[in-house]
Amino acid sequence: MDTATVQPKSKDRVLATAHQIVKSLNINTQATEDMINIFSRFDNRLSNITDLIQNDAKFNDQFRKAEKIILHHDSDASPEQEQASDYLAAVDLLIQLTENLTVESYSFGDVIDRAENALQIAMSKLEDDFRHALIHNTVPLDADRLYGSVRSVSRPNLSNNSEIDGEIEDEIEGELDRFVEDEQEGSTLHHERGASLGGDLCVDLIRVEAIDELKEIADRMIRSGYEKECCQVYTAVRRDVLDECLMILGVERLSIEEVQRIEWKIMDEKLKKWILALKVVVRVLLFGEKRLCETIFNESELVQEICFVETTKSCVMQLLNFGEAVAISPRSSEKLFRILDMYEVVGDVLHDLEALFVSESGELVCSEAKGVLNGLGMTAVGTFIEFENAVKGENSKAMQNGDIHPLTRYVMNYLKLLVDYSDSMNRLLPKNDYDPSSSPPENSDGVAAISPIATRVQELIASLQSNVDEKSRLYEDSALRYVFLMNNVLYIVQKVKESELRNLLGDQWIRKHRGKIRQWHTSYLRAAWGKALLCLKDEGIGGSSSGASKMILKERFKNFNACFEDIYRIQTLWKVSDAQLKEELRISISEKVLPAYRAFLGRFGSRLESARHGGRYIKYYPDDLENYLLDLFEGKPVVMNLTKRKST
Repeated sequence: MDTATVQPKSKDRVLATAHQIVKSLNINTQATEDMINIFSRFDNRLSNITDLIQNDAKFNDQFRKAEKIILHHDSDASPEQEQASDYLAAVDLLIQLTENLTVESYSFGDVIDRAENALQIAMSKLEDDFRHALIHNTVPLDADRLYGSVRSVSRPNLSNNSEIDGEIEDEIEGELDRFVEDEQEGSTLHHERGASLGGDLCVDLIRVEAIDELKEIADRMIRSGYEKECCQVYTAVRRDVLDECLMILGVERLSIEEVQRIEWKIMDEKLKKWILALKVVVRVLLFGEKRLCETIFNESELVQEICFVETTKSCVMQLLNFGEAVAISPRSSEKLFRILDMYEVVGDVLHDLEALFVSESGELVCSEAKGVLNGLGMTAVGTFIEFENAVKGENSKAMQNGDIHPLTRYVMNYLKLLVDYSDSMNRLLPKNDYDPSSSPPENSDGVAAISPIATRVQELIASLQSNVDEKSRLYEDSALRYVFLMNNVLYIVQKVKESELRNLLGDQWIRKHRGKIRQWHTSYLRAAWGKALLCLKDEGIGGSSSGASKMILKERFKNFNACFEDIYRIQTLWKVSDAQLKEELRISISEKVLPAYRAFLGRFGSRLESARHGGRYIKYYPDDLENYLLDLFEGKPVVMNLTKRKST
């Protein structure tokens, strides 16, 4: 065996033996010093024994002091700041000494046991201090400040603010939710879409001055191998804090069965709170928790990630589970826009969740969020398809007075809202081989970029028009049919013009449908006033004005009076909601009827005015007729007031 190999081992054995002797002599300082001198003269290998004994004595002194502080403070529930500092210093020394003992020492088994015992006691106390500091320095979520920092976003809503005929309303069955727009002055129609967060919103749920203390405790627990206990305390406390935040934000823990039993109006309010809560939790609270974990546990990235995931996972999963329950609930058309709101907010925060939960332990959260997003998307598409089918199959009666049908109002207001979700609907609806990156085709109305939502909107309006046309054929009076068509199609055109629907359908579509309205206008005049105007023809009277038969003239004026009075009685009950259309109809009637009546009266009126009982036949003068025309299309019964007649 090589001598160079033996010598170090022999030296180690000598030093170890000397060390044991020194330990046994350590009770008597004078004896120790004498023995050191003897050993030093005996063998030069023991020439450094003085350093050994001095280091050993220093170690024992430091250990005893640290142990004393740990054991003393174990019974002290609330140490002062200076004492707390001493305690942490003692823990630091104890950690350092135990690390050195474990690595470098030979025969300190009894000391190691004492050190580990003291360290265990210290960790138990630090665990309690950590919990106490977390709990007593928590800052509750300030809802008033939070709500003051969000920006409300509103959209027109389908709301039942006006009364309509109950029988007609009841006949709009199925998925058409019996909402009619109230167009009277002062009415408000809006869809509360939710709130958007300010970009600079930052909420701290713990006092800043406590973070250093928490960090100091966490550092020591991690260094001592107590990271598991530290994580358990942290996640338990902070998880409760986030649960309380959900309660403050109005989010309840509900089962799928409970969600499906809630009435829609109540559920709608819960969904608005859920949408805001999801934004606040992900973009404010979770990022705050991430920063807090990184600050307190900066000694270990693994501990950071574990604490963050275990703290926040329950809160996020509660929100996502609620979204999933809504996605599988029974569908109805009124829910579509809130479902789309939910779909969009989950899509918006998904990127944030993926940035927050980057480890394998957080993959479940991101996977669940994607599942909820897909579920809400499928529900939105399914709801829209059911709505399309409901419009096609709706078979209620036409309005008795020719007014705008509730179906028309509902569908057009529905589409006005829907077009604001075009981006989401284009992602969800089948693409129909449309490639948005290619040169967009043009539809029949010259509108570029036929996106999926544009195609479906055009088809839905076409279905609505077809439905309106079928209802119009139920009228026995063809003039009323044309009034009904004008009312409904004009309403459709106006809703298209004043919204983003115009970009989907195009100006040519608007011009084409305005042309239809003009055609119906002409057809109305012919159907409603054709019989009355026949009474004012010269044919069949028998010669010139002086030679005209009084009997025939009496019959003509009598028939005209009867026609006019019948028209007045009936058409004052008809309703034209649009003021401009109503005025245009009255003007066109005046332009067509009054000149003919004035000419007929001028040519033949003198033949009857001088006759006996001439007032029975010439009951009205042109100004009388003009005044009476102002009562048409008001939708209410009017008794003809003969005092309107001008005196001769």
